[in-house]
Amino acid sequence: MNDLRVTKVKISSLQSDPDNARKHSIKNIDSIAGSLKRFGQRKPLVVTGAGIVIAGNGTLEAAKQIGWTDIFVSFVPADWSFEQARAYALVDNGTAELAEWDNDKLAMQLIELDSVGWELDDVGFEKLEPPIDEYKEKKSSFVECKDCGRKVLDKAN
Repeated sequence: MNDLRVTKVKISSLQSDPDNARKHSIKNIDSIAGSLKRFGQRKPLVVTGAGIVIAGNGTLEAAKQIGWTDIFVSFVPADWSFEQARAYALVDNGTAELAEWDNDKLAMQLIELDSVGWELDDVGFEKLEPPIDEYKEKKSSFVECKDCGRKVLDKAN
């Protein structure tokens, strides 16, 4: 059951789940496409033996948008029923919605990225509550990490 194998397949051999309960806006697909261009594919799509994508439909669409012809997939176990595959698809899409952001940590990480030239839109963030500018005013000094040399927020300030 926990035997994960990743295989590269032709995108043309895959089909988006026609009953996918998750909707992807143009902005969402564009964001996924930007991530694929910048970072590459870091996790496989999950696919049935018939080539139906049950997890990663947005990634499939984004990969097509940027002209990819191949993508990495993990096939569901051959003994899974249709219902098991459907349940997995819902769990995969739904569990992220059960988590919350720690706004203080998120803001600090976004400020760190911003301070070294990252566009926050590139990582899928336009604004944060409270606004990032409030955090910048409170914690605007950075120090160099002694171990790795990267600039990090000076949390003492």
